[in-house]
Formats: sequence, C-alpha cells, structure tokens
Amino acid sequence: MSKTPTDAKVSSTSSAWSKPVRSAVLVLADGTVIEGIGVGATGQAVGEVCFNTAMTGYQEILTDPSYAGQIITFTFPHIGNVGANPDDIETSNLAAKSGVRGCVLRAEITDPSNYRSAGHLDEWLKARGIIGISGIDTRALTATIRENGMPNAVIAHDEHGTFDLDDLKKQATDWLGIDGMDLAKDVTCGQSYEWDETVWTRETGFGRQAKPQFHVVAVDYGLKRNILRCLASAGCKITVVPAQTPAEDILARNPDGIFLSNGPGDPAATGKYAVPEIEKLVASGLPLFGICLGHQMLALALGARTTKMHQGHHGANHPVKDFTTEKVEITSMNHGFTVDRDSLPASLEETHVSLFDGSNCGIRLKDKPVFSVQYHPEASPGPQDSHYLFRRFVNLIREAKGEKALDEYQALSA
Repeated sequence: MSKTPTDAKVSSTSSAWSKPVRSAVLVLADGTVIEGIGVGATGQAVGEVCFNTAMTGYQEILTDPSYAGQIITFTFPHIGNVGANPDDIETSNLAAKSGVRGCVLRAEITDPSNYRSAGHLDEWLKARGIIGISGIDTRALTATIRENGMPNAVIAHDEHGTFDLDDLKKQATDWLGIDGMDLAKDVTCGQSYEWDETVWTRETGFGRQAKPQFHVVAVDYGLKRNILRCLASAGCKITVVPAQTPAEDILARNPDGIFLSNGPGDPAATGKYAVPEIEKLVASGLPLFGICLGHQMLALALGARTTKMHQGHHGANHPVKDFTTEKVEITSMNHGFTVDRDSLPASLEETHVSLFDGSNCGIRLKDKPVFSVQYHPEASPGPQDSHYLFRRFVNLIREAKGEKALDEYQALSA
C-alpha cells in the first residue's frame, strides 16, 4: 500500500462531477496515510483496525460493545443503504454507547431504502459520535491486515480537510493497543436491571416473556441485547449485573443458571478481577454458559490460556463444527483473542472448532453443567444456526432441577 492512497470518487458535499474533497484520513502506526471523504462525526479517534466480512447488519456491528477500541473496515462495499433504526441497536448499556472508534467504507453512504429505516446512517453516526471515512480501497486495506495483522491507527474527520499528519502518526504509534487492556469496565452497566424482552418477528416486533420458567443472572462484560432476548425467548427471567459484581452477590440472587457475556478487550486483563469470581461461580455447581469474552475468561478460570490473534475473526459467515452433534453451523464472530487449545486441561472437553483456521470455538467441563462458545449464537447480525445453544443451556437448568430436557432445536419464540 502506498503512503498516500486516495480512492475517493465522489464528495458527499458536491456533485458527482466535482473534484473529490479530502475530508478524512486514516493514519496507520507504520506511517501509512489513507485519504478519503469523511462521514459521521467530526474529530479524531485512535483504535485498532479490523475488518468485518458481513454483508448485512452494519448497525448491529457498530453497536456491538465487543468492538470497543476498534475501527471497523467493512469489506462489503455498500454500507448504509437500508438506513438506521432504534430496533437494531445491540449495546444494552446506552449510556456507554458501544465504544467503537470509527468505521471505514468503500462507497459513499446513499439515501436509505428500506421499510424499517428511521433515518440516514450518516446522521445516525453523527448522533452516536462515530467517525467514518468513505471512498477507501477496502480490499487493499483488508489485504494489509491479513498480511501484517490488525494495526493501530487514528481516524480523523475534518470538514475543511485540515490535518496535522505528524501528530496523528505519533498518536497512532504511541497508542499501546488492545493487548493488555480491560475494556469491559467501559461498556458494562452501572447497576443491575431486569430483562424480559424476547426476539423480534416480522409480524409483531419484539415480545415479552410473561411466564418465565427459570431465573438467569447475566454478568455484563459488554452484553448484546439479542443475547438477552434469546435467553428470554428460551424461557428465562434475566437479571443483568455489572462486570465487577462479586460471586457472592450473584449467588445471593438464587439463580437457576449463570451467563457470562461477550465483551471487548484482553480477557487476561479483565480476568484479573473476573476470573476469581468465575471460579466461585463454577464451584457453585449451577449451570453456566459463556459467550466470546465470557468463553475466554471461563477458560482462564478453568486453567487454560488465551492469546492474541493475527487478524481476528469478524463476520457472519464463519463455519464451526459442533463435535457433540457432528454438525456444521455458519456463525457470527467478533473476537481478536482466542483460547489456546493446547492449554486446555484434562477437565475440559473441546466442543466446537473453527473450520476456517482450526482455532478453538467451544469448551465444556466434563463433570459440571458448564460450557461456552467463542462465537455469537444470538445471530445479530448473522445466521440463526446456533440458536440451539440457548435451548442447550436451559436444558442443563432443567436437568439440574430434575426435569426432562426438551428438544434443543426447537425454535426460539417471540
């Protein structure tokens, strides 16, 4: 990639025949300067640049707290054509928003054309303080990430195109990166709350769980709303608690099961306060289910190690094999760290594996009702192949209470 690549074709503030006006830059830590047209909020932000291969669900991606500290490059060229709406926001902590630092787009944002649209994506980005840059050769940037890993960078948007490139390069170089950062503390809820909203349907929208059968306490390391909806649709009453809640306080709520959520940052950093509490929760013998960061920290609590990935897994088309059923499912993923399968102790069984690179995607304890997965079974965005895992969790609760397990492939209800 050259030091000053510009692939912008059309300015968002001029006609298609006007000369493009540089109003945004992405400055990588190696000194590369990528010029484009600014969208969304003005200002500047430093973060780690990753790429996401999903063709749909950009609003859910941009509000996923797991992306805190990151600048997302969308490989699909047309982002924003279906607009934005309040239903597709995934962060459950509106006060913290999502933590995403910026977005990189190939094409300019067009006017929305979708019956669910409530506004233009550009205005939505401005309202949420997300800086964007369009007109970028995202294929070249993605190739760079594949070859060299996820770089630290500064994204900047100024309507007049005035940038201190030397200062931006210094900011990108000086930023320490996500490795070693506890970002869960920035996106977790400030206090506990109850949740009963169920999954969305075209006919009725979101529903309510009026007759929950079980009580689940969900630890919020960066929870996504659709995880909570899937748990509610599977028959659960949910109490959400902040990331640093002691195990004693969780158990004092008399839950039937415990959920460890997804979230951003380095699991070893968040694990400094979370792992000792997770160890106590595992020792309680209650059914426990973890996703993404929750999966990684559960593995740490059970004696395994986590490592930083070269380019991470970000997209809605990742094939995973479930060894417990010998079936393959297409999953949604968003993580930059992974559990080192070679470090799994004898007490753990590997249950899922990525068919892209063979990395670990699931574990379970052999002698307790405890399991977790690396990917996002709530499918927001993404396919719904993995919704069965919420039924599997509830079945563990049923069995722990002496009840008969139900068909785990039964569809989640609204």
